Amino acid sequence: MEDCVFCKIRLKELHGTILYSDDDFMIIKDINPQAKIHLIAIPNTHVPYIDMMTEDGACLLGKIISKISHMQEELGITGGYRLIINQGDNAGQTVAHVHIHILGGEKLKEF
Repeated sequence: MEDCVFCKIRLKELHGTILYSDDDFMIIKDINPQAKIHLIAIPNTHVPYIDMMTEDGACLLGKIISKISHMQEELGITGGYRLIINQGDNAGQTVAHVHIHILGGEKLKEF
């Protein structure tokens, strides 16, 4: 956890463009966008991988997805979006902290 870039952003030890934050999670801009809009929703509790999450943690992912769907306009998302969770190094997970990529905009880059 001490080397986790997402935890450091949450604790304000590193800069990140935080668009939304509450007691459970935050949404930041991705520093290497793969689409016109590329945001990341990050639970505040550090859990490296989905298979390490508790049932409450899994429920939080559902809450995050619901919140995203209700704040599309506030996040600047129009015309649809894609939600992606990469699980493990071989799947493209570069930060070992469960997170959801939110991609939107006119052109979505294929993975």
